[in-house]
Amino acid sequence: MTSHAPDVRARRMSAAARSALAAAALIALGAAFWLSPSGPRAAEVAGPIPVPALDAAPASGADMQVAVLAGGCFWGVQGVFQHMKGVTSAVSGYAGGDKKSAHYNMVSAGTTGHAETVRVTFDPRQISYGRILQVFFSVAHDPTQLNRQGPDTGTQYRSAIFTENAEQAKIAKAYIDQLNKAGLFDAAIVTKVQPLEGFYPAEKYHQDFLVQNPAHPYIVINDLPKVENLKRAYPDVYRPDPVLVATTGTSN
Repeated sequence: MTSHAPDVRARRMSAAARSALAAAALIALGAAFWLSPSGPRAAEVAGPIPVPALDAAPASGADMQVAVLAGGCFWGVQGVFQHMKGVTSAVSGYAGGDKKSAHYNMVSAGTTGHAETVRVTFDPRQISYGRILQVFFSVAHDPTQLNRQGPDTGTQYRSAIFTENAEQAKIAKAYIDQLNKAGLFDAAIVTKVQPLEGFYPAEKYHQDFLVQNPAHPYIVINDLPKVENLKRAYPDVYRPDPVLVATTGTSN
């Protein structure tokens, strides 16, 4: 199991050293990506995938809605949705287990039932639940990896959608079926759809981690490309200034 706890040594590097490291890592990542003999997978290509054929009806009220998504390390998933128009809050946390064990040092053991998760609060007048899922499946993570994501392994890094109601469950399941039938990925989607029984915000140091630590090696290699893919593949929903937990809080 790989842990992505903050690396204090990385934070102590000079600004120049961090910039050099970031540039070198991005160059290496790009070379590995494009020169791979097998070619990139659909999730890594991050081109636009079809929108859900079934989506929620356009909303006219002012009430915010919530999508609760697990796609590996929550640092990158949070970072992607913080840059999405219509999103008013994106909070890293834990779902799938109980409250008393919803703490990073326990969840990271992979025995609590939790998944690292992001609660995305959005304005349905600006963005739909289906568009949230479109970004989730194409740029936020690789939905074909079972109980892992990139370098991180364990059930706490599984791909899952925690639904708040029957409509969300119907949309999510229909979209998975739609994408599998379209054959866009090299393997079947393994994302599980299950009712949300509780969401517990992660520790403060995990919030806004991508924005606060852009030169952290893990962020440079695994997560900054996701934000760039969002910008490139979905320019209509990309926002350059992220919405931060430091501003919105974790209770939204």
